[in-house]
Amino acid sequence: MKKSDLVEKKLFGICPFATTQQLLLGKWLIPILNELNCGKKRFSELQREFGISQTTLSKQLKILEEEGLIKRKIYPEVPPRVEYSLSELGQKFKPVLDSIEIFGKLYIEYLKNRK
Repeated sequence: MKKSDLVEKKLFGICPFATTQQLLLGKWLIPILNELNCGKKRFSELQREFGISQTTLSKQLKILEEEGLIKRKIYPEVPPRVEYSLSELGQKFKPVLDSIEIFGKLYIEYLKNRK
């Protein structure tokens, strides 16, 4: 374990920046949250959107659900239908997603003008 990992783990639950950073470490977590920001999605819709493996998507969704950022609803059908949506806590993340989008667009412009 690297020293920086130890620092992050010690600050988790204490420092808001370290806590949020640890919470969102997965490569797909922010894109998934952003997609669910638009509304409920089924597993297959998310998989098509990102073009990632079923295993990877399952792991990422499980992390988000365990951390309380998304809700998973299973409908008693055959085959079972599963929908994912932002939880109440996840909905509070919407302004952060909006800020990331704004900054990302500004930074893309910066990169274009830098050349």
